[in-house]
This record gives sequence, structure tokens and C-alpha cells, in this order.
Amino acid sequence: MVRDENAVIFDPLYLILAAPGLLLGLWAQWRVKSTFTRYAAIPTSQGRTGAEVAAAILRTEGIDGVRIEPSQGFLSDHYSPGERTLRLSPDVFGGRSIAAAGVAAHEVGHAIQHARSYPFLGMRSTLVPVVQFASPLAVPTIVGGFVLSSLSGGSMGQLLILGGLALFAAVVLFQLITLPVEFDASRRALASLEHGRLMSPGELEGAAQVLRAAAWTYVAAAVSAILTFLYFLIRSGLLGGRRD
Repeated sequence: MVRDENAVIFDPLYLILAAPGLLLGLWAQWRVKSTFTRYAAIPTSQGRTGAEVAAAILRTEGIDGVRIEPSQGFLSDHYSPGERTLRLSPDVFGGRSIAAAGVAAHEVGHAIQHARSYPFLGMRSTLVPVVQFASPLAVPTIVGGFVLSSLSGGSMGQLLILGGLALFAAVVLFQLITLPVEFDASRRALASLEHGRLMSPGELEGAAQVLRAAAWTYVAAAVSAILTFLYFLIRSGLLGGRRD
């Protein structure tokens, strides 16, 4: 029986299942930072800032009422559907590089999704408060269930495990829904940059490399969540394994 979170971490089965997601995540973070840094040093021929690129795409798409604001932090860029606000990190908001234009266009891709009622964006937005509640509670609830089952052998521990698994399932679902949302936003971004003639073909390829690198971070998060969920399913006995 797994008795605490440290025991989970050092469980050989957990290490086997967690290793691929962990390594993929570290590689993805390295790739996105190195790719962004590379193309952040190359200015676009038109010299537009990321904020200007975002505004130009919004105008081309006929989308009104979306604010563009600076935010703090490295690659903290995001679009808030509820506020209809595009927040761009300093390197993107004021940057005049290929990387800045690509990231800004990607975030506008989410605004386009919102304006066009892209279903997966709506699903992800609905899940956000659920995941904010579930994410910090899922693993402690599962581990608490394991501990309670080992101490008392009653059904309360199993109920806690099932409740924790349900919480973790919501996190996994969120990560899976995030994948088409992010891939579609990048597709829309590159199409908008090309159709609006905001970048040359060579610059567009650089922006595509930045967005492809960023996409791997979402893939890594999904893989890690799925493998961790699989581990807990096995240890709970729901997949025919045994709780030890």
C-alpha cells in the first residue's frame, strides 16, 4: 500500500510511468525557450511590435472590442475570453521580432476562436474553474485514500481514492482538450500572418518553428497527466493491479 506522497514518488512503477512525461516536459521547456530566444533576436522586415501585429490581425478578422494589454513574466502571454483581453509579455508586446509576432498572432488565434465560437475553446473555458479546484486536491485525496485504506481497511478509503481519481480525470480531460485548442490557434495565427502579408515567407517559417516548439509543452503536459492517472488507476486496483 502506498502510504504517503514520498512513497508514491519513490515507487518504481511511478518512476517508470512518470519518466517519459518528465523528460518530455524538460525537453519541451528547453526547446521553446531556445527557439523563442533564437527568433527573438531576428527582427521582422516590417518592424511591427507584437501588439501591433495582434491589432492588425484583429482588424483583418473584423473582431472588435478585444483589448491588448502588457503582462509581466516571460512568455506569460494569454487570451482571457471572459474579459475579451489579450495579455502579452514584455518581449512580445513591445518586441519587433519574428518570435514576438508569432506568439502575438497565436494569442489572437484564441480571440478568433472565441469570436467564431470554436467548440473546444468553450469546453476548455468551462473546465477552467473545475480544474482550478481539482488540480491541487486530486493527488492528496488519492494518497489520503490509500493511507486510510491501509490503516482501517474500510470503504471510506476506497471512496476517497475514487473521488481523487474523478478529480484527476478532470485534469486529464482539460489537458486533452487543450491540445486541439492550441494547435488550432497556431494554425489560425500562421494563416492570418500569411493572408495579411504581415511576414515574409522566410519569417513565417521562423514563426512556425516558435509555435511548433510551444506546442510540445502542451503535448508534454497531456502525456504527463495521462501517465500519472494511469499509475493511480493501476495502484487503486481498477485496472486489475494490486494496491501495495
